[in-house]
Amino acid sequence: MKVTITAVGPDNRGLADPIVHYVALEGANIHEIQMYDHDSEQLFAMMLRMEWPAEHQDIGTLRERMSEIGRLKRLSIRVWSRDEDSTPPKLAICTTYRPEPAIAVLKAINEGTLHAEPAVMIGNRDNCVDVANEFGIDWHMTGDERGNPDNDKMVELFDRYNVDYIVLARYMRILPPGTCWRFAGGRIINLHHGLLPSFPGFRPYEDAHSHHMLSYGATVHFIVPELDAGNQTIHQSTFTVFPGTSLEEIKRIGEGEHEPQCLVEGLKRVVNREVELHFHRVVRSG
Repeated sequence: MKVTITAVGPDNRGLADPIVHYVALEGANIHEIQMYDHDSEQLFAMMLRMEWPAEHQDIGTLRERMSEIGRLKRLSIRVWSRDEDSTPPKLAICTTYRPEPAIAVLKAINEGTLHAEPAVMIGNRDNCVDVANEFGIDWHMTGDERGNPDNDKMVELFDRYNVDYIVLARYMRILPPGTCWRFAGGRIINLHHGLLPSFPGFRPYEDAHSHHMLSYGATVHFIVPELDAGNQTIHQSTFTVFPGTSLEEIKRIGEGEHEPQCLVEGLKRVVNREVELHFHRVVRSG
């Protein structure tokens, strides 16, 4: 059984040892360990990916043991596995302004082309509340009057709804490193409205247009705790326009049609277990 353990808490000595020693002694085959220890932030974070001998000890018992270690070491520990049951993975869909990507995901689920369950919709703006109501999905607002999100509340919601994947469907805020570490290992998926790495940032359409580009596109990628850490692209697609096409028309095509399709295709690759994230790189599952 493939299992991912994440641990986040105040920095101290010997925090990783009890976790690693326990799973190793119980016969786990450890595939990957990443750790973050930053003195200035006084934060410790760890992600461990392994093959767990479920026939020897079930994942429920493993989760209990990790909770005990968490209480002793003041760590927030999560144990996650796609192999734990056979139900479709649960999605948390996070939005800001544009509703089209979320609508595309929900329609694909309803049509049976995306085998997932929309557990909750979360917004730092209320622009997409009508989408949640239309599809009968629980909605939670986490932003203040300026759209600044309550990141602790978001983490609480991810845990409350027991989500497998967090989908940033044109969610226009950067998740803090602590949140990324808590759900590390390929559980956070972002739709970027431009072609990476050429056009990052918040204005990729404008940037590409200023360079007189005729090809535009979108990128679906895994989020990792470190910005610009490498190649996490899951799916990327483009569309072409004629010379002289206005920026307004380019954005209409991209935002209204192209981005939603790109997000759905990227999510299919993850949900169908075609790809995974290993050592910050997208690899074929197997």
